[in-house]
Amino acid sequence: MQLTVYFFLGCGIFLASGYNSFSKSMEAIGKKQYQVQHGSCSYTFLLPETDNCRSSSYVSNAVQRDAPLDYDDSVQRLQLLENIMENNTQWLMKVLNQTTRLELQLLEHSLSTNKLERQISDQTNEITKLQEKNSFLEKRVLEMEDKHTLQLKSIKDEKDQLQVLVDKQNSIIEELEKQLVTATVNNSVLQKQQHDLMETVHNLLTMISTPNSAKNNFIAKEEQISFKDCAEAFKSGLTTSGIYTLTVPNTAQEKKAYCDMETGGGGWTVIQRREDGSVDFHRTWKEYKMGFGDPAGEYWLGNEFVSQLTNQKRYVLKIQLKDWEGNEAYSLYDQFSLANEELKYRIYLKGLTGTAGKISSISQPGNDFSTKDADNDKCICKCSQMLTGGWWFDACGPSNLNGMYYPLRQNNNKFNGIKWYYWKGSGYSLKATTMMIRPADF
Repeated sequence: MQLTVYFFLGCGIFLASGYNSFSKSMEAIGKKQYQVQHGSCSYTFLLPETDNCRSSSYVSNAVQRDAPLDYDDSVQRLQLLENIMENNTQWLMKVLNQTTRLELQLLEHSLSTNKLERQISDQTNEITKLQEKNSFLEKRVLEMEDKHTLQLKSIKDEKDQLQVLVDKQNSIIEELEKQLVTATVNNSVLQKQQHDLMETVHNLLTMISTPNSAKNNFIAKEEQISFKDCAEAFKSGLTTSGIYTLTVPNTAQEKKAYCDMETGGGGWTVIQRREDGSVDFHRTWKEYKMGFGDPAGEYWLGNEFVSQLTNQKRYVLKIQLKDWEGNEAYSLYDQFSLANEELKYRIYLKGLTGTAGKISSISQPGNDFSTKDADNDKCICKCSQMLTGGWWFDACGPSNLNGMYYPLRQNNNKFNGIKWYYWKGSGYSLKATTMMIRPADF
């Protein structure tokens, strides 16, 4: 913005017309121009020469003498114009200040815009880097997925091959188990036939060599009414160890059992015997309930019979043990009983004495009975399947007299064998065991 003001000072004449026409007239009479710059505005002052001022003064005086009223009016108009000029100057100063502030704000805005642009540029670069990194990671993930897919396929193929191999082995094992069962049954039958034949020969020889009274006594023993247990048979006068017929309590059923009429005064009912591995003891719950094997050799009398027998009166339990080095030991419990089937034939024992360890190898308090098809132990594993046989395992416990039968030189480090921990340790499989009971008041 440019504002040009023309002043004629000292001559009494003021002109405020257009600059072009006034400039020409001033040039004609010879005037000096003075220009002052203030910001974007400039002010031009025209001052007359001294001579001109004199002539002009004369003219002015003449004018004043001729027209005094016009002079006063000019002075007032000059004063008014000065006031207007001063107001305009103040307004222009305000406009200048406002313009300056706007310029500063514009500069700050420009700087802020530049900073924002730099930030946007930096963020764009970061995004580009992240995109490149993401692309790299995606590529690696795809590669790993392909690698894992191949590994899974390889593992699946190996699994299928192993499954085929396991199926074949299972088939072979099942066939061998069948053959073993058949061989065991045949062996038991042959042993029974041999035992019966020897008993018959012995009876015939006895009858031939004894008088008639002894023969009659022998026949009476063979044909007599069965007994409740071997102690009752012993008290009736039958003091020879052998197989006797016992009556299941509260029933008319009969069971064959081996009676030991010699050990510790006799009267013992044998409820378990192991001696040569001829009988498989890895049996089902039902088989252990009813009993199996041959009373003349290896056998299990039956949990149901023993439970009913020991719940009628107080019985003691004696366990006889033999190792492969010719040593013998025993454990004697002053109280023994089995709960009924509903309570899983739980065992109760008290009052241990004997030479097979000062601590009972049958865990106390009483534990439930377990078989390969009835897991009642306190272990997350199935002790009967892992250790074989039926027993009061607790958490696979320190004993199992119904485990696998291992012969000499194969009986060490066998944790599923016939063990009694507190006599021979956990890995020693025994040669022979006998479990027998009789009334505590015998």
